[in-house]
Amino acid sequence: MKLIQKLAVIAAASMLFVGCASVEQKSWQECAIAGAAIGGAAGGFGDDHDREDAVLSAIGGAVIGGTICALMSDDVKPVVVAKDSDNDGVIDSLDECPTTPAGVAVDVKGCALDSDNDGVADYKDQCPQSAAGAEVNELGCVAALVLKGVNFHTNSAVLTDAAKVILAPIAMAHHKHHSDVNLVISGYTDSRGTAAYNKTLSKQRAASVVAYMVAQGCDVAKLTALGFGEENALADNATKEGRAQNRRVELSVK
Repeated sequence: MKLIQKLAVIAAASMLFVGCASVEQKSWQECAIAGAAIGGAAGGFGDDHDREDAVLSAIGGAVIGGTICALMSDDVKPVVVAKDSDNDGVIDSLDECPTTPAGVAVDVKGCALDSDNDGVADYKDQCPQSAAGAEVNELGCVAALVLKGVNFHTNSAVLTDAAKVILAPIAMAHHKHHSDVNLVISGYTDSRGTAAYNKTLSKQRAASVVAYMVAQGCDVAKLTALGFGEENALADNATKEGRAQNRRVELSVK
């Protein structure tokens, strides 16, 4: 009799599963009722002692039946995983910068970090400690300042007196107020002469500016002289005016 009872329970569960699966709109309440009936009937098989378990079997059947149909019902919505298109840890619905490059550190808004608040994200900022409020270029560095009027005697690296007058306050400002800032002095020439000669001359001229600033009290370890010759021309070397613009000295923050 016990074997028959077990077979009956298995058959009843199978019928319940198939029945719920075949009715698309069947609610979990209906399946619970059906499960209770089947469970009660299964629990009633056997002798009088077994029939005492009919109520418990009915309750179990109700739970199983309701659960099966609830899982199969159209009323149960699938779990939706929030999308994070750029895999930065901030879901798209909250991400204000949804196309951040892979591996870039972001803030709670999903935007790349900008430690010095200069408008250039840290991952492409070559000067990550720019002074507050400083105007920077696309690399996050303060744009080079052309030292207009800082000129040299013809074909030499000797500063003119007028150039020294211009450099004096610049040197004093760096020495007194910005001694912790690294500066780069870049020299340029026009295109007359050979490229090799121009590069050497431009480096010598930049070195002359550094030497003058050091003489005014600046720390030589904070100054770097570079020569670029006729590279990066600002104007047309075919004209006198253009050549004058290209012969220049620039100051930038390293």
